[in-house]
Amino acid sequence: MISATDIIIDDTTLRDGEQTAGVVFSRSEKLAIARMLDSIGVQEIECGIPAMGRDEQDSIRALVELGLAARLITWNRALVPEIRASLDCGVTAVDISLSVSDQMIERKLKKDRCAVTEQLKAALGFAKDHHLYVSVGGEDAGRADLSFLVELLEITRALGGDRFRFCDTLGMLDPFTMFERVAFLRAAVPEVAIEVHTHNDLGMATANAIAGIRAGARFVNTTVNGLGERAGNAALEEVVMGLKHACAIDTGINTHRFRELSLMVAKASRRHLPAWKPVVGKRVFAHESGLHADGVLKDPYNYEGFDPAEVGLSRQIVVGKHSGCSGMIERYRKLGIVLSRPDADLLLPVIRHEALRRKRDLKDRELMEIYLAGAALLQAA
Repeated sequence: MISATDIIIDDTTLRDGEQTAGVVFSRSEKLAIARMLDSIGVQEIECGIPAMGRDEQDSIRALVELGLAARLITWNRALVPEIRASLDCGVTAVDISLSVSDQMIERKLKKDRCAVTEQLKAALGFAKDHHLYVSVGGEDAGRADLSFLVELLEITRALGGDRFRFCDTLGMLDPFTMFERVAFLRAAVPEVAIEVHTHNDLGMATANAIAGIRAGARFVNTTVNGLGERAGNAALEEVVMGLKHACAIDTGINTHRFRELSLMVAKASRRHLPAWKPVVGKRVFAHESGLHADGVLKDPYNYEGFDPAEVGLSRQIVVGKHSGCSGMIERYRKLGIVLSRPDADLLLPVIRHEALRRKRDLKDRELMEIYLAGAALLQAA
């Protein structure tokens, strides 16, 4: 079984997350996010792109000065000047990225595969000569020829690279294909650890990240709330909880602050956190329908896969159009009103009618108004 020590979370909220169109983090926000990521046990933080200039470099130096337990890693193109800029920031780990699909090599770089291999040799050689920990980032690896990827992994192994980042840059893979390709690369060059970097263009970033881990990847990129280019990256909270509860793989991350972390990043990014957001949305543990509310009141595990407190949330019993008596009785109990089952039967049609009229569930004040208006009816009954 895969254990917590086998999986390294590399969170890239401060790099790929900030590359979400229109998102900018202030330096104080970056420091706060990094501190919280570190405090919950995230092992590695991709903290920025030194080649962007002085402001970015100063922010990275400030992060280095925090003395976090998490390793800080910067993102660079596989170019010596950019790696040198990372060295000047004081980091000890770099990702050096280069395009690896024929589509990008020919149509973006206007080069050939030989040029890419030579670029990798020069950049990786320089980085290792300067004693850096190196992740070789394969941009668009998801669309690359597998034999060429093996060649790049062999170069990575020969020159002392520490891992290879398999990037589904366009989010076009499905979990089955992700599993097959990562498993193939692990078997072909077992000495080089694999990292998976997934995008959510087809809504499969989390599934692909987990598939990559199941196939043997040891490192996984995430962002808080799934921020990132276009449709975003695999969400930290989803990957961690998915591994824990769907795969029985505990990453060792303290999940109890996930809601707090998500709200912090939502505020800093000015990107609203949907109420239905998996794992951390404020209503993902809200129950309205009569069947579900009754079941969860009898035993939460009837309709909850894990305790909401595990991610910093709490259960909500919602009263609305689809409510039954059990949920309504429980909601009134929390308002200090004890309803008998016959009383609940009398009020339920009124509740449902009001919810239908308002097109939403009912608030405490409205429930009290309905109860008081119906008090005479209840007494007569």
